[in-house]
Amino acid sequence: MTPPSPLPDADELKPPPLSDAGRHLLSISDLGAEGIEEVLRVSDAFVEVASRPIPKVPALRGRTVVTLFAEESTRTRLSFETAAKRLSADVLSFAVASSSVKKGESLRDTVETVAAMGVDAFIVRHPSAGAPAQVAGWVDATVINAGDGWHEHPTQALLDCYTIRQVLAERAGRPVSESGVGDFAGLRVAIVGDVAHSRVARSGVLAFAALGAEVTLVAPGSLVPPSLEGWPVTGVSHDLDAVLPHVDVCYLLRLQTERGAGSFLPSIREYTAGYGLTLRRAGLLADGALVMHPGPMNRGVEIADEVADLPRSLVLRQVANGVAVRMAVLFLLLGQVVRGDATGTVADLGHGYGPVDG
Repeated sequence: MTPPSPLPDADELKPPPLSDAGRHLLSISDLGAEGIEEVLRVSDAFVEVASRPIPKVPALRGRTVVTLFAEESTRTRLSFETAAKRLSADVLSFAVASSSVKKGESLRDTVETVAAMGVDAFIVRHPSAGAPAQVAGWVDATVINAGDGWHEHPTQALLDCYTIRQVLAERAGRPVSESGVGDFAGLRVAIVGDVAHSRVARSGVLAFAALGAEVTLVAPGSLVPPSLEGWPVTGVSHDLDAVLPHVDVCYLLRLQTERGAGSFLPSIREYTAGYGLTLRRAGLLADGALVMHPGPMNRGVEIADEVADLPRSLVLRQVANGVAVRMAVLFLLLGQVVRGDATGTVADLGHGYGPVDG
């Protein structure tokens, strides 16, 4: 196999004219295994950037990125804004709750007005499934889905995959840049909890399965979607204790009471008794099994305090890696690299570039 061509130094990355429409990340399905691998590989470069005294590169200098959030989400919004700023993009933060939408203006009119100011990318979070795809149809700018209803949250799945790949590489004693997606082949992942209301679950299942992992959903029957058509899972279980000894990754979902999850349960206490990762249940996990959660955690509900703080818990590492992975996504959608005399765009997530040399 021909080794991937290395990217130039991070500081040599230069943005291209934004000329092609349709360069969006709306679903993990937009990427496939090769695209996911590309994002993970480029993320290595930006993890290195984060370790610098001044963690910034000029890759998107002159670009304007708008975070358009119609739903509260402190960590995702700040992660994207930090990523864009570290790439030297200009960032505008747009909160629908305090915008003209509340005065009666349609979302479309608002988006088109903002786009007319000269915007290169919209990062959209919305309570309605499909809203980012609608925005993509209204503007010429790149659109990234930061979570839409119960549908998807693709960058969360990407940062989760990156974090797992990073830990597996460390355990194998090799640089993460030398790890491929082959590490996921046969990896056993249990996604536990409020699957029915979770966009994280859908994106996670699609990403893990695309990379060769075996995914089992574990939830009470009332919190499993009525149809799992298009969900490439190996099975569904209602018995967490029986599943835990056989998994490599236990991925806990937040119980989304704001989306009505509580009405599907007799009580929160009963949910925790059956599906919370207590200290006793954590003892059922194999020695090397990992614990993950997309946050924010409901401590004492999905996960016990003692478990959240165990070395096997990767929650804070997920947050840290989120910035680097979102830098990679923004760069791949908006940036380019210079190779010799030729300029190569990487908006098409399928090329084999290696890590950036620091």
